[in-house]
Amino acid sequence: MSGFLGASYDWVKAAHLIFVIFWMAGLFMLPRYLVYHQEALAAGNAGEAASWVDREGKIRSIILTPAMIVVWVLGIALALNLGLADGAPGLGWLHLKLLLVLILSGYHGWAVGYAKKLARGAPTLKGKQLRMLNEVPALAVTLIVVLVIVKPF
Repeated sequence: MSGFLGASYDWVKAAHLIFVIFWMAGLFMLPRYLVYHQEALAAGNAGEAASWVDREGKIRSIILTPAMIVVWVLGIALALNLGLADGAPGLGWLHLKLLLVLILSGYHGWAVGYAKKLARGAPTLKGKQLRMLNEVPALAVTLIVVLVIVKPF
């Protein structure tokens, strides 16, 4: 692969994928934590709810947010290397991938915000709604993987 990354392209791509895995692990775990946290609140178990606040904070600060930042930095470098800023042809798949990553980033922000709502004892969703929202990362990453591997357009 040519471009400004030169011989380091494969290393940057590997690091990007590693941090995508970390970020996705966090995006799969945090929403599940939110379900358990909300159930503890509904049951009136303040001690357990407080434990979930602590767990949610740790996953955000240790895994989720740092991984997302690294994913964006490395991903932008890879996209620029492919010619995204130069208007290179055949990158329609990359434009859609970036849109989906932006949506996942918004979902990340929503999950962090909802965790803070739960920490205040103010849930706004029903358990079923929260469980349905847990599926957003799986759907998005499925589409992203297909786009990156198949490059349909």
